Amino acid sequence: MYRTNTCGELRLSDAGKQVTLAGWVQRSRRMGGMTFVDLRDRYGITQLVFNEAIDAQLCEKANKLGREFCIQITGTVNERESKNPKMPTGDIEIIVSQLNILSESITPPFTIEDNTDGGDDIRMKYRYLDLRRNAVRKNLELRHRLTILIRNFLDSQQFIEVETPILIGSTPEGARDFVVPSRMNPGQFYALPQSPQTLKQLLMVSGFDRYFQIAKCFRDEDLRADRQPEFTQVDCEMSFVDQEDVIGLFEEMMRHLFKEVRGVDLPAKLQQMTWHEAMRRFGSDKPDLRFGMEFVELMDVLKGTGSFAVFDSAAYIGGICVPGCANYTRKQLDQITDFVKRPQVGAKGLVYVKFNEDGTVKSSIDKFYTPEVLAQLKEKMGAKDGDLVLILSGDNANKTRVQLCTLRLEMGDRLGLRDKDKFECLWIVDFPLFEWSDEEQRLMSTHHPFTMPNPDDIPLLETKPESVRAKAYDFVCNGIEVGGGSLRIHDGKLQEKMFQILGFTPEKAMAQFGFLINAFKYGAPPHAGLAFGLDRMVSIFAGLDSIRDCIAFPKNNSGRDVMLDAPSTISDLQLDELQLKVDLKEE
Repeated sequence: MYRTNTCGELRLSDAGKQVTLAGWVQRSRRMGGMTFVDLRDRYGITQLVFNEAIDAQLCEKANKLGREFCIQITGTVNERESKNPKMPTGDIEIIVSQLNILSESITPPFTIEDNTDGGDDIRMKYRYLDLRRNAVRKNLELRHRLTILIRNFLDSQQFIEVETPILIGSTPEGARDFVVPSRMNPGQFYALPQSPQTLKQLLMVSGFDRYFQIAKCFRDEDLRADRQPEFTQVDCEMSFVDQEDVIGLFEEMMRHLFKEVRGVDLPAKLQQMTWHEAMRRFGSDKPDLRFGMEFVELMDVLKGTGSFAVFDSAAYIGGICVPGCANYTRKQLDQITDFVKRPQVGAKGLVYVKFNEDGTVKSSIDKFYTPEVLAQLKEKMGAKDGDLVLILSGDNANKTRVQLCTLRLEMGDRLGLRDKDKFECLWIVDFPLFEWSDEEQRLMSTHHPFTMPNPDDIPLLETKPESVRAKAYDFVCNGIEVGGGSLRIHDGKLQEKMFQILGFTPEKAMAQFGFLINAFKYGAPPHAGLAFGLDRMVSIFAGLDSIRDCIAFPKNNSGRDVMLDAPSTISDLQLDELQLKVDLKEE
């Protein structure tokens, strides 16, 4: 055996026991005739002791150990004189009698420590070393634990796990597909699934009334902190259920996970907020409820006075009240103004009103509004002496609300109000079924073309499709969309109507989705589903800002795997086999 114990399990009760350990050299230090080595494996760190007075040759060998050497030792567990209460194994050490170097290591490109000196790029290039770090390893262990808990919970609810294909046909309605050329079918391509959506619906037609899958999905879209070109979903579908059935079951699952993993008790019933209400109050369909600063519309107070043209011509004027910040300096206010003017935010400017502790008011619009109007503003905002009011306006209400949302989140960050150990969860419901695409110049599905319209709104499909609500729902936690789903259309005629509104000819609809349309002719049950982003879920539980450290081998912000140097070119032989020709256009 290479080891009898791991580097994280020995305790004072093991004193006197002979053990064999194996792992990597974290660090070593020489003190007189003694050499101390910290040996690390996945389970922890144990201190090794080499004594020159006992075995000079062994001590000399230990002095040649470098960082990340992979070694095996045998020795006796001994009580440490100088204990380390910060380490689980800090009460003991191993008096080494045998040392075997299993593999030497060159000097690693960064320190394998919790607080490493390696930047993101170098850590991604040497990800196999980065994974040795305790901080990253714990995230993957958390991911494993969550996966086990999810599987056990769904199994207890009569779900069956079914694997669906990775090589499927392209359905380009939505994000861009990753495509895979077929050697056996020249000129034809598979697509990698953006989700198992249509396949899980076919499983419902097949009678598998409760399905789940920990599914790999792929989307060729621009990246950000919570996106990767390949990601993992907890993908679920159920038959003979309505919206509240789905919400109730998966709310119970999330309550179970929060309790087991974080020791947090979610409320017995989570809040449900309509999409329109979320946009009106927070400018986002994934509002962060860990702090206040809810939007207040100010059209009735500030518009139409004839004194401030910017507000008089606005389609929307809204503000947030930032508690206790009336003492902000001009420099701080200028920084916030510069922030909202950034291209990523897009506001033209910012208005501030400081309601000072002494009862005086200082504002960037003093000369345009009387003290009486500013007093009305204070009352409307619910502001107190010492508070700061920040106001944005614009000629597009929803666009301005989104800008105000970005400002709200920025102020929440600046004031430390977005506590990663606090969790506020809710459901967003009643999404619009369609959204207008300026790029396509047509209505697009807000979620996907298989989402059920609200039955009350079905008559509007003919006259006002943009006003139709979807039977869709998103699970939001701390301002992050963790999961989402919907009731599905199971009636063939209604599905055909959806395709028609989306601009599909009957021929195009049949070419892309004929397999589903035909399946609905054989007694399709009412069904609904939901998918949680496993990577996002782990990042929330781990308190991370990015999903990259929840994934063993992630891509960078350009979609590249810098460790494998992928994507890369392929050989002419491979191109010939696929009957493909690369003809790159010069930029």
